[in-house]
Order: sequence, then C-alpha cells, then structure tokens
Amino acid sequence: MRDGLPEVLGLGSRQTRDPSQRGVQLEFEDVLYEAEGGRATITINRPERLNAFRSQTVEELSCAFEAAADDEAVGVVVFTGAGDRAFCVGGDVREPTRTAAEKRRLHHLHDRLALGIRNNGKPVLLRVRGYCIGGGNELNVLCDLTLSGTSGRFGQAGPKIGSAPLWWGCQLLPEVVGEKKAREILYLTRQYSAEEAMAMGLVNAVVPDDDLDAEVDRWCEEILRRSPQGLRLAKLAMNASTDQLYSAVQHGLELVALNHVHGPEPQEGIASFQEKRPADWRKFRAGQGPEPG
Repeated sequence: MRDGLPEVLGLGSRQTRDPSQRGVQLEFEDVLYEAEGGRATITINRPERLNAFRSQTVEELSCAFEAAADDEAVGVVVFTGAGDRAFCVGGDVREPTRTAAEKRRLHHLHDRLALGIRNNGKPVLLRVRGYCIGGGNELNVLCDLTLSGTSGRFGQAGPKIGSAPLWWGCQLLPEVVGEKKAREILYLTRQYSAEEAMAMGLVNAVVPDDDLDAEVDRWCEEILRRSPQGLRLAKLAMNASTDQLYSAVQHGLELVALNHVHGPEPQEGIASFQEKRPADWRKFRAGQGPEPG
C-alpha cells in the first residue's frame, strides 16, 4: 500500500484516494495511469502491438476510467497510446477470442469500457499520433474531443477481416460524420489523414506532431478553467440522445460474437492477417469478384 492506495490496482477494483494527494500513479501491465494537476492521463502501453488491445487491456482501461471518474481532483481525462506509430489499431487479432464464452466476457468488458468513457462525468480528450484504426477509431468516436498530430490516420477495418465495427462504430459514426460518410468509412475501410478526419468531424484539431502535447495542455487548461458540474451536466445532456443506441450496440455485439465463433469469414480474415496475405472473399461469392489484393 502507498498512502492508502494499492500499489497495483486489482482488476475490477476501484481507486480510493485523498483528493489532496498529487502525482498519483496506478500500475497495470497494459495501461499507464497518472493523475496530477487536475488531469488524469490514461495510456495504452502496448507499442510493440501498435497498442492493439486484448481482454486484459480492456479490463485495465475500464478500471482506469472508473478511477478517474471517482477522483474528485480530476477534471479532465487525456486518453492516448504509447509510442509514435499508433494510438490504437483495435483488437489484437494475434490473440483472438475463440469461444463463445471468451466473446461474451470480452463484450461485457467492452460495455464496461464504453460506459466508463461516456458516463465518466468529465471531458475525455483523445490524443492521437499515427494509426487510429478499427476499434481504435471506435474509441475515438466514444471520446468527447480528439486532438491529432499530422501523422494521424483514421478508419475502420471490420469488413477487411470478415467482421463489422458493432461496438459503437456502426451506431455512433453516423451521428458524428453523417450517414453517407459513415457508410463510406464502414464499407470501403479506407484510411483518412488527420486533416480529412477533421474535415468530416472525427477530429477537433490537427497540429504538427511536435506541437501535439502543447496543444493538449492548452485544451486541458481551458477545460480546467470551467465549472466541473457545468461540464458534467453538459456531457450528460449531450449523451442523452445517443445513449438510446445502447440496445443497438447489444444486438451488434451478440451478432458479432455469433459471427466470430461460428462464421467462416472471420476465420479467413484473421488467418489472412496472421499469414500476411490478402483475404480471398471470392469463395463466399460463388467465386465471383477480383483477385485478392
């Protein structure tokens, strides 16, 4: 124990702390957490995997966001990824969930994390350098604000690997960028520059990578000059309409679980990624379609 805090925040447990404490840091394996100066910083710390998340990562992120929500000294949360290459590229397909039980557990964790971001009561500001793809972009749309360096690359990847972004992606993207643009993002799985993402409303501001931390500091300082209760009420009210999408997310997660466990297309998509080859979708269209590429 350290000043009444656990040295390691156990999975599923909550942070307890005296709000007068400064520089509190909680230790995980996949996630870095630090709270100081009114700001909590949560970092996915798997740069060797481009910050792709596994079940443990999602569980630790959930604990971290809950800790920030419970800490009265925290007024803004900065969410980011370690290293320069990526914020997050989504789920780690090198460690896929294989069984229905594994899928159900992971989806419960995804629910917990999404609620930890949306129901946090404090602005969550996403800091992006490099790739923000797949589940990483779903995390992007779940956050309140996004600041990106010019290296930022945004997009979805579901149909590339025989799936779809049904964890708030299909549901929330149309609310953020409009339905036509959302369909383009989801169907074509293109990647967009930070400037293109800002033009469509996925990003609030783009600055040179070297200026990104200073820009994050400026936005956090401005937020911290505002009323905590006023910010909480504004976030609650703005989430009210899209909170109605929760049932669609539940349906989507159940469908994607059935598809991943029993469907042959995710098997082809994941195998193609692991074998570093293009997926061949022609066998699912009676042999019709272009060569893999």
